[in-house]
Amino acid sequence: MSTFDSHAPLLPEILSLHGKWKANKPALIGDGYSLSWRDLEAETNRIANALIAKGISRGTMVGVVMSNGRAMVEVLIGIIKAGACSVPINLSVTDDALTAMLVDADVSAVFTTTEQIERARSFIIKKPATLLIAGEAEIEALKQDGASSFPHLDLKDDDPLNVIYSSGTTGMPKGILHTHRGRRDWAYDLSIALRYNGSARTLFTIGLYSNISWVGMLCTLLAGGTMFVEKDFDAAKALSVIEKHRITNFAMVPIQLQRLLEVPDSDQFDLSCVQAIMSCGSPLHADLKKQLFERLGPSSVIELFGLTEGIITTLEPEEASGRMASVGKPLIGTDIKIVDDDDNEVDAGISGEIVGIGRIVMPGYLNRPDATAEASWTAPDGRKWMRTGDVGKLDDDGYLYIVDRKKDMILSGGQNIFPQDIEAVMFTHPAVNDVAVIGVPSEKWGETPLAVVVLQAGAENNSSDITVWANNKLGKQQRIAGVIFTESLPRNPNGKILKRELRETYKDWQHG
Repeated sequence: MSTFDSHAPLLPEILSLHGKWKANKPALIGDGYSLSWRDLEAETNRIANALIAKGISRGTMVGVVMSNGRAMVEVLIGIIKAGACSVPINLSVTDDALTAMLVDADVSAVFTTTEQIERARSFIIKKPATLLIAGEAEIEALKQDGASSFPHLDLKDDDPLNVIYSSGTTGMPKGILHTHRGRRDWAYDLSIALRYNGSARTLFTIGLYSNISWVGMLCTLLAGGTMFVEKDFDAAKALSVIEKHRITNFAMVPIQLQRLLEVPDSDQFDLSCVQAIMSCGSPLHADLKKQLFERLGPSSVIELFGLTEGIITTLEPEEASGRMASVGKPLIGTDIKIVDDDDNEVDAGISGEIVGIGRIVMPGYLNRPDATAEASWTAPDGRKWMRTGDVGKLDDDGYLYIVDRKKDMILSGGQNIFPQDIEAVMFTHPAVNDVAVIGVPSEKWGETPLAVVVLQAGAENNSSDITVWANNKLGKQQRIAGVIFTESLPRNPNGKILKRELRETYKDWQHG
C-alpha cells in the first residue's frame, strides 16, 4: 500500500486547482467582462461559502432560473463547490411548468436573473420558506457574506451535483439526476471524444440550463480552457465572435449550424480557428453535414447522438466518409445493443430500440422509481441496461444509424414507418429548407405520413409538386399523403422538433 495520500479529485477540487495553477489565464469572457481563473475561483468560493453558512450544502436542491451570463456561470459553479445540487430550469417553459419542476425537485433556494424574478415568485408563493436570491444585485450582495477561500467539504462520489429536466417533447419532463463522480466522468470521457484541451476557447449560444451546454461547460472547466458565453443565439454575431476570439470549440443543434451557413457573406468570416464542433439535439442530415465539412474542414464536425441520461455515441469526422448518415460508435466506456419488441438482441442491419450501459449513465430519475424501472432493460446476464426510446440499427462495422424516435414512429396499414427516412429524402428537394414528417389519422391506414415543410426563401409553395416529387423517390409504404407549408417548425431550446405539437395542430387534417 502506498504511503502517499492519493485520490481521484471531484470537480470542485479540480476547479480550485485551476485557480492556483492557471491563475492569470482567462476563464470566462462575455459582453463587458473578463474573469481570470483566479477571479472565478474567488467569486465562486464566495457564493459557495455564503450558501454553506445558510445551511445549503450537501444534498440540498437549488433552483436556477437564469439567463446566460457571468452570474449564471458563477452561480452554477458556486452551487457545485457548496456541495449542493443545482436544478437549472429551461426558460422557455410556462410558469406552471417552471413551478412544477421546482416543486418536484423540492428546492430550498432559487437563484434568478433580474428578468426572471417574477416568474420565480410564483413558486415562492407555494413554498414561502424558500430562500430567493433575486437578481444580479442580490447575488453580488450574497458574495459579500462569503469568504473567498475554497470550502473543503467531504464530498462523496455519489452526492448529487445537478438535475436536468428532460425536454418534455413526449410528456411531463422528468428530473435526470447526475452525481459528482458521474459529471466528472462525463467531462473526462467527452473531452477525449470532442477534442477539448487546455487551449480550448469554447463558445456558448444555448442556455446553460441545457445539457448540450453542460457538455461544453464540463469539458472546458475540466481542461482549464476559456468559456465565451452569449446570452442567446444570433448567427451573424456568432460568426463574428468565432473570428474575433479565435473560438476552437462549440456545440450547436443542426438548425443553428444551418443558420450560420445562411448568413449573407458567411464565407467571408475566417473560421480557421475552429477545431471541433459538436452537432447534437436532432439528426444532422447528410447534405448539411457535407456543407459543414466543405466550409469548416473535414476534421472539425463531430456528430453526437446522446441522451442527458448518459448514453452517447459520436461519429469522428475522419470516419464520416461513406457513412454520412451514421452517428458513429459509443463513447469510451459505453456499450450499446439493439433489441426488438420482444427485448431480444438483433443482428446488424436490423432496426430496434437502442439500449446502453456505461459509467456516465444517470443513477435514475429524481423521485420517479417508476420511470427509472420503465427505462431499464435486463440483459441475459442480469445486468441492467438503459432504454433510449430511440430506434436504430448497426452496420456490419458497428456504426450506429438512428432510424427514429420510437414514439414518433408511424403505424400505417400494420407497417412501421420512420419519419426520419422520409425527412432525409425531402431535405434533398431544392425548395425545402426544413421539414418534419408526422403521422395523421387515416380511415384507410390508421395513420398516414404528412410532411410539414418550411420553404427556402423565394421558393414556390406548390404542395402537389413536392408531394409527387417525394413520392416518386420514396418506397410505396412511405409515401406522404400531402405537404403543409409553415413559416417555422416548433422546437424546444435544444433544437428538437416538437412533433407532439404538430400532431395536435394537424390531427384533423384531411387530404385535399
